[in-house]
Amino acid sequence: QVQLVESGGGLVQPGGSLKLSCVASGMIFRLYNMGWYRQAPGKQRELVASITNALYTNYAESVQGRFTITRDNAKNTVYLQMNNLKADDTAVYYCHRSASSIWGQGTQVTVSS
Repeated sequence: QVQLVESGGGLVQPGGSLKLSCVASGMIFRLYNMGWYRQAPGKQRELVASITNALYTNYAESVQGRFTITRDNAKNTVYLQMNNLKADDTAVYYCHRSASSIWGQGTQVTVSS
């Protein structure tokens, strides 16, 4: 059974940083493209960043230059480093495997002073 488990969310002040982690199990992690999505209250879920199995990355325009997606295949983990956080980044962040559309349970990120 494929599972994606996120961690690392929390409350941070504007301008601060957080690093999210997503540990995958039940799959050969290195074969799959992975991504981070987010959903703010009253808004649709949106793609934040993605990374292919060949390490190509893609970012939403709103986070370009502030967020970095990486992966460690030895640890079956994909990361999202978030810097210079803004109030608009407040959302539940979800890890996603594109093949068969597998989702994690989400982790809350709140940016507030």
